[in-house]
Amino acid sequence: MDRKQLVVRGATAVAVVFVAVVLAPFVYTAPKIKGSRDVLHASKVLDLSTVGAVAGEGLDFDPKGEGPYTGVADGRILKWEGDSLGWTEFAIVSPHRKSCTRPSFPPLEHICGRPLGVLFEKKSGDLYINDCYFGLMVVGPEGGLAKQLAIEADGLRFDFTNHMDIDEVDDVIYFTDSSKFYHIRTYMDLIMSGDKTGRLIKYDKKTGETTVLLKGLGFPNGVALSKDRSFVIVAESTSFRVLRYWLRGPKAGKHELFANLPGSPDNIRRNENGEFWVAMYTRKTLFAYMSFTYPWFGNTMLKLLKFDQINSLLIGGTPHGLAAKLGESGEILEVLEDIKGKTVSFISEVLERDGKLWMGSITTPYIGIYDYHN
Repeated sequence: MDRKQLVVRGATAVAVVFVAVVLAPFVYTAPKIKGSRDVLHASKVLDLSTVGAVAGEGLDFDPKGEGPYTGVADGRILKWEGDSLGWTEFAIVSPHRKSCTRPSFPPLEHICGRPLGVLFEKKSGDLYINDCYFGLMVVGPEGGLAKQLAIEADGLRFDFTNHMDIDEVDDVIYFTDSSKFYHIRTYMDLIMSGDKTGRLIKYDKKTGETTVLLKGLGFPNGVALSKDRSFVIVAESTSFRVLRYWLRGPKAGKHELFANLPGSPDNIRRNENGEFWVAMYTRKTLFAYMSFTYPWFGNTMLKLLKFDQINSLLIGGTPHGLAAKLGESGEILEVLEDIKGKTVSFISEVLERDGKLWMGSITTPYIGIYDYHN
C-alpha cells in the first residue's frame, strides 16, 4: 500500500469517528414534532410472516369491501381473508416464481417483481399495480397473473415505478417513476446521491399512451388526486415536501408547493372528506436534511459509512412510525406517531377506512391497524 492510500484511509477513519462520535448528539436525535400525538403504538397488526411475506407497502380494499390486499417483497399480491383463513395469494406480477421463495431477496427482484402501489378501480373491480421492475400493471377481479400496461414514457423505460391514483371519470392513472438510474434495491444510493431524475406520469387507459407531467423530481413517491379532480399531489421524499400539479382551471399544467413536512414522505392516500394522509419514513433529522439537501455530503457518507449506519442516522437511531393528515389546501391538520416504534414503524402508507387507519410498511412483516375516531 502506497503513502497516498494510507493517507486516504487514515482520513476516512478520522471522518467516520468524527461523524459517529463528535456529531452524534446533533445528528442522531430526531426532533420532536410540535402538536404530534404519540398514539400509534396502540395499533393492532396483521402478521404477514405467517405466509412468508414482508414489506406490504401499499394496500387497498376491493369494491366489495373485502381485504385488505397488499403487495409484498417477493412479487405477490396477498388478500386478507379474516382470522380463520388469514392471508391468501390473490395475484402475481411475474410467471417466473420458481426461485421466489424468500420473503425478500433483492438480487431476484427483477425476476420475481416488487409491487409497491396497489389500487382497485371501483367501477371494474380491476386491481392496478405499480411494480418497480415491470411498470404499470393490471389484474382482473379474480386475480392471477397481472398484465403489463406501460413500461416507458418519452422513450425512457421505468426503473422504479412507485405509487398511483386513478381518475375513474377521465379514465387516466397518475403515477410516479422514482428514478432514471436507481432501483428499489439501491434506494439508499438514490436518496443520498441527490438524484433528481424522477417523474410524474399520466397513463390514458383508452389510448394506452403515457405522458410525462413533471420531471426532475427528487425521489417522487406517493400520488393522490384531489376530491374534485382539479389537481394531483405528489410526494418528493428527499425534499420533505408535497407538490401540487394543477389539472384544471387557470393554473392547469403548472405546479407549486402544496406542503412542507416534518419528515420524508412516502405514499399518500385521500380520505372520504378530501383530506390526505401522508406516511413518512423518517422525521426530518439533521442528518437526513444534510444528506438529502447537499449531494456532496450524502455521497461522502455513502463512501464512509455502511448501509445500517446510514439508516440509523437517518431515522434518529430508533425505528418509529409517523404519519400526517393534510387539508385540501395543504395545511397540516394532525400528526400521529409511534415515537419508540413499539408497534408500527417505517410506515409507507395510511388508508383511512371505517374509522380505522390501515398502515403498510416498506420493511416490516405486518399491516398495522389503528382505531381512529376523528
